[in-house]
Amino acid sequence: MTTTCHLGYKTTPMGYFLCVLGMVFIVEAVPYILFPGKVKSFAQYLQVVRNGRLQAAGIIAAFTGLLIIYVGRCMAGM
Repeated sequence: MTTTCHLGYKTTPMGYFLCVLGMVFIVEAVPYILFPGKVKSFAQYLQVVRNGRLQAAGIIAAFTGLLIIYVGRCMAGM
């Protein structure tokens, strides 16, 4: 299944997925590029945070991501 985006490019679901994955990597890299010292100190801080709290933060982040995807797909009429 291919679709045509508003710029005229033909896309496939795998192509779209790879674009989104690439954007995730770019966004994830920004703190390491701009604030490497703060990232190191934050990593040290994470050593003292309880595992349950980190798991809760991960679950909240995952559900927030799902909500963003849902809202985005609803806004796009998908």
